[in-house]
Amino acid sequence: MQNNEKIHKIRHSLSHILAMAILRKFPDAQLAIGPVIDNGFYYDFLLPDSLSEADLPKVEKEMKKIISQKIKFEKSVISREEALKKYEEQNFKVELIDDLPKDEKISFYSSGDFTDLCAGPHVEFSTEINPKAFKLTSTAGAYWRGDENRQMLTRVYGVAFENKEELDEYLAVLEEAKKRDHRKLGKELDLFSFSDLVGSGLPLWSPKGTVIRNELQKALLEISTKYGVTPVTIPHIAKRKLYEISGHAEKFSNELIKVISHYGEFVMKPVNCPHHTQIYDSRPRSYRDLPIRYMESTMQYRDEKPGEISGLTRVRSITVDDGHTFCLPDQIKQEAKNLASIIKEFYGNLGLFGQHWVSLSVRDPEKPEAYIGDLKDWEKSEKMLAELSDELKLNAKRVEGEAAIYGPKLDYMFKDSLGREWQLATIQLDFAMPKRFELTYTDKDGKNKTPVMIHRAILGSYERFLAILIEHYAGAFPVWLAPVQIKIISVGEGHIEYCQKLATKFMAENIRVELDTSDETVGNKIRKSSQEKISYTLVIGDKEMDSKDLAVRVRGKKDLLNIDQEEFITKIKTNIKNRSLELL
Repeated sequence: MQNNEKIHKIRHSLSHILAMAILRKFPDAQLAIGPVIDNGFYYDFLLPDSLSEADLPKVEKEMKKIISQKIKFEKSVISREEALKKYEEQNFKVELIDDLPKDEKISFYSSGDFTDLCAGPHVEFSTEINPKAFKLTSTAGAYWRGDENRQMLTRVYGVAFENKEELDEYLAVLEEAKKRDHRKLGKELDLFSFSDLVGSGLPLWSPKGTVIRNELQKALLEISTKYGVTPVTIPHIAKRKLYEISGHAEKFSNELIKVISHYGEFVMKPVNCPHHTQIYDSRPRSYRDLPIRYMESTMQYRDEKPGEISGLTRVRSITVDDGHTFCLPDQIKQEAKNLASIIKEFYGNLGLFGQHWVSLSVRDPEKPEAYIGDLKDWEKSEKMLAELSDELKLNAKRVEGEAAIYGPKLDYMFKDSLGREWQLATIQLDFAMPKRFELTYTDKDGKNKTPVMIHRAILGSYERFLAILIEHYAGAFPVWLAPVQIKIISVGEGHIEYCQKLATKFMAENIRVELDTSDETVGNKIRKSSQEKISYTLVIGDKEMDSKDLAVRVRGKKDLLNIDQEEFITKIKTNIKNRSLELL
């Protein structure tokens, strides 16, 4: 048995054992669903009483007791009538059975005195599960079937592995992830906030958080313009018809936010590409004009369900790094190669390039209705991206069902410092949308032809990307991204004026600096600077005022760096210009 199949069976079986343990504590509990998820499992219950995380050790103890009894998991298939009778007191199970196709065989798995509606697979005996290799981790509220108009259920999460060593390693990562949680660090470092008056999923960026966003945007612009990309600007609303033509109105039908004016109805843009097609279409184009390359960092909006909004990773206002190239068919590969170069340079500046793999995301052949465009165009574009992967030695893995609605794509999957994987940069081929909007260019023979559209995102959503970066760096950003690059601390009142002059000198060199001239002790000031993850901290007293040298506390280093003021300015400016990851 392959390891991934074995662990899947273990996790699935544990979800049933969790349900057994919960029923022993709450015999009247209503059972919902208990699937396998990444690294573990969960089960949803409607309970007659509350269950807190403090109760989980007792539930876990009961699960271990069940495991030790060598209970066998046995599959059976019964008729719909028998199934409905069997579950007549379990409302959620009845609903699930009613939703199954009329002619479908209904399977169950029994383990001891417990039976659950389930297609499997499971371990044969409970003793195949290592009782030291799983842990219940948390409880949460979850609407039945994700519908906020249905019952709120209690969800119990667990993680499970084949052995204790793997579990311990994963729990250590979880503990570190808690320390790095972007919601926690974002508040501590004063990067962003949320307001009930503004609304959930609508982040407010402080001056410090805005610095990071602006630096990322500046880096993207500098790198992209080397490849002939030009910035554009579009409005935040449009007529619904724009998205009906593009196909997005149907895809995002439940997420569109409407804006009613005195003179008509508009939609907050859920995506940006349809607007960019209209900039292209604003004047006649010749083959000599192509390629035309647009880029923009702009907000788009989706009416996410309140229960699914989470920190910066799932929001309603999404600032997207978006770009679209309109080109001739024979220009596709070179344009895609340029985008791959932009991705390499941008992620190299963040220390992430090389810690990644690439997905060739193609259609799900079983669901042709989920996509737009001609089959021949899809076949051609999938082949081109596969060839591009070979030429660039990307070693892209073909993944079915992950394509965009209009075309296949190359998705870059990056690993952060905790080993977690994130889909970030993407290069997408689109033959469909230009045809839908009847975009044309005049070829060398004077005939109208349809351009190809290449969608690209380098960092994707700024909100999600910042959440990832905050946790990746644990708030200790490279100096070029750091909101405050130097903190100047005064020892006493007599040193404040000198500190102010020194700060003015740094600011004149476009170095971000902050003063701490408070009445607190120097030790407290240094500790605060350390907690704020400041790259360089300067303490100014009599000795420092009488010298041209600086004694610099470098983040993460014990020894002070003694350096001439002018040399320090030169080195830090070079560090910032080169977007170096290393401190002095």
